[in-house]
Amino acid sequence: MALPVFDDSLTEAEMDRMVENATTAANFLKAISHEGRLMILCHLVTGEKSVTELEELLSARQAAVSQQLSRLRLEGLVVPRRDGKAIYYRLADERPRRILELVYELFCAEDAGEDDAKG
Repeated sequence: MALPVFDDSLTEAEMDRMVENATTAANFLKAISHEGRLMILCHLVTGEKSVTELEELLSARQAAVSQQLSRLRLEGLVVPRRDGKAIYYRLADERPRRILELVYELFCAEDAGEDDAKG
């Protein structure tokens, strides 16, 4: 997909829509810009997890995990499901997965290849 060209042919309505989209994208990027939230999303890519499971996977306290999940929920990136006393979370849609795939490709895949070459 090609990026739009900013030139004099853009209408005011098109420019307003671009500003709205930029605001939405900025809020999304802010939500994933914390390492704790990013790691939660990485774990949720593999499927639904309970808050307790996430605490264990992240070696983090419940309060910290809950705070990060609250922000992700507020931004519409995760969806909770209650089962008795346990609360489970899953990705709300494919946006986080797609971004994480790109982040992995840009920041992690090369490191993984270097580790394999060293091994």
